[in-house]
Amino acid sequence: MSSSLLPAIAITTGEPAGIGPEISVQSAWELRHELHPVLIGDSDLLQSVADNLDKGITLFPASLARLHEHSTEGGIAVIDCPLAFPAVPGRLDPRNGKYVLNTLDVAIDGALKGHFDAIVTAPVQKSTINDAGFSFTGHTEYLAEKTGTDLVVMMLVGRTGPSSDALQMRVALATTHLALKDVPAAITQDSLSKVLAIIDGDLQRKFGIQHPRILATGLNPHAGEGGYLGREEIDVIEPAIAAARRSGIDVTGPYPADTLFQPRFLERADCILAMYHDQGLPVLKYATFGRGVNVTLGLPIIRASVDHGTALDIAGKGYGLAEQGSMREALHLAAHMAASSSRISQSKISGKP
Repeated sequence: MSSSLLPAIAITTGEPAGIGPEISVQSAWELRHELHPVLIGDSDLLQSVADNLDKGITLFPASLARLHEHSTEGGIAVIDCPLAFPAVPGRLDPRNGKYVLNTLDVAIDGALKGHFDAIVTAPVQKSTINDAGFSFTGHTEYLAEKTGTDLVVMMLVGRTGPSSDALQMRVALATTHLALKDVPAAITQDSLSKVLAIIDGDLQRKFGIQHPRILATGLNPHAGEGGYLGREEIDVIEPAIAAARRSGIDVTGPYPADTLFQPRFLERADCILAMYHDQGLPVLKYATFGRGVNVTLGLPIIRASVDHGTALDIAGKGYGLAEQGSMREALHLAAHMAASSSRISQSKISGKP
């Protein structure tokens, strides 16, 4: 962890015409005594958002070089990334596509250099970035490219109720944003083995779970039903699970996805590994929406994000309407992961368990 008493969390404020700036400013202000939030975005835009939300919100300019000199001032630090053109809430402008990538680059650079303990990303509009002339498939892929990471794993985390003792679900994906027709070919013994190793390692390093328990779904209905509905379970998934178990990873399966998401299974699992995007995420989002967090596993840095989009329709109606829940959860989780990573690093240095 950084030298600050509180974990320094970089918050990229997302698509400037969406709800990202609002939920970033509001959540950072509410949690400023629990973590050291650093907003990354256009300072004039963020000041305007703050003024519209609450005149008492205090923002001040900061830089990576002098970040922690201001960590106790009682306000929110802002690293200025100027917009190319003024943003209008609810109206996309491709001319600001590069601006969104600039905010990500600042956060990634700061995290890699140790200025930030974690990154939390507000939602972006992929179409606007691509319309600006930049190939962009999502935060996950962009972070992997910029950090030189060969393979990353998308995992969503969320509590199934508002109380602090509610069951927490973690669902990781063997594949991410692929057309359904391309999923079977993308799942191989080698890829599954690597995904399982990343999940097991990051649950230990970033979540502080000493002995993670992973339950894996099958690909086909009824997990293939003994080969009658497909052989991917027999030829690919079962061998990968067996190899992972031999390496010391506590993973079982494959289980039919339509019966796995029950409390009696979830209560004994630290993570569910689903084979594709719409197999695992609809269940989690139904149970946790508004409290869900998107986490990228396998990176050399900690990254969490909200589980929703830019909500341009809400942004266009004015301030005070956007729901903050997912951003607050993302900030809480990022701080927890930073603390867990710090504890593990310190224990390795001291030799203590």
